[in-house]
Amino acid sequence: MKQLLQEVGFNIGISVAGFFGSLILIGKKQKSNLKTTFFAIITGVASANYITPIIIDIIRLSDKYEMSVAFILGFLGVKGVEFISDYLIQKAEKNGSNKDNQ
Repeated sequence: MKQLLQEVGFNIGISVAGFFGSLILIGKKQKSNLKTTFFAIITGVASANYITPIIIDIIRLSDKYEMSVAFILGFLGVKGVEFISDYLIQKAEKNGSNKDNQ
């Protein structure tokens, strides 16, 4: 089972860190129903699992910070995905405009 999860890109350690990060955010929300809570947890775990390696690579952090970044991304959930995508889009636009000027 563990090998199957790794084949689809699911890192158990990163996902657990993201899960606990998302639980903290859910605890802060006063008005949330079961559907919103479930979506927040799934988003937190997925963003931590799949975005953490990208952040580690972009910022060139050591792998020892991987779980910390995963926890933060789990906490941020949807907001973290929005932030990272905006950053990557701006970076791509900047690189594209630099190529056009050359």
